[in-house]
Amino acid sequence: MSKLSLDRILQSQGFGTRKYCRALIEDGDVAIGGEIQDNYKATFETGDLVLTVFDEEWRYREHVYIALYKPANYECSRKPSHHPGVLTLLPEQFSWREVQPVGRLDHDTTGLLLMSDDGPFIHAQSSPKRHVPKVYQATTAEPVTDALVERLLAGVQLHDEPAPLRAVSCVKRGEHQLEIVLEQGKYHQVKRMLAAADNHCSALHRSQIGGLTLDALGIREGEWCFLEQAQLDLLVPAA
Repeated sequence: MSKLSLDRILQSQGFGTRKYCRALIEDGDVAIGGEIQDNYKATFETGDLVLTVFDEEWRYREHVYIALYKPANYECSRKPSHHPGVLTLLPEQFSWREVQPVGRLDHDTTGLLLMSDDGPFIHAQSSPKRHVPKVYQATTAEPVTDALVERLLAGVQLHDEPAPLRAVSCVKRGEHQLEIVLEQGKYHQVKRMLAAADNHCSALHRSQIGGLTLDALGIREGEWCFLEQAQLDLLVPAA
């Protein structure tokens, strides 16, 4: 917890430059505890601070941790090239805070995507050494067979990997539906593993990271929510 001037608080929360934040305050667009604050030099303790900006409440957060239900045809990049970026699905202030995706989902892959402005958190969550299981539902071009499941569990060799990659678990969910759990987080791993096992992934959805599930978050496609500590704790690898 720290004590900061109001303009610095607004800037840290992604509301714009110091100059713009000062203008917001002087124009009467910022309130705390129902009282309009027009002095940008006024200082406040940041712990449990709730701001009202343009009649919308925002709790002060030193860092933001976000779960997004990513739709198809969005790129996990701050500088997308062929499709809109996932940041367009979030309030503009997150761009000012330099929020970025934790890892990537392909533009055509849907499901749970973590985002944050906390560099160490992003690095830790993206590290293949963490062995956090991620659950995917894959739609396959060819029927799912017992032999396919067995190959994915036994491990398939990808051309740029020194050793075969294995699924933690793999379960047939329908004629063309497969639930696969991975820990490594390699580039295009599900699609490449299916191709190496003589099938093809025609659609992919990530439903879970560690113990954190989309169903428990209760967000719909294209929606997002803040993650609180209890939810972040679900991302820690099992002992």
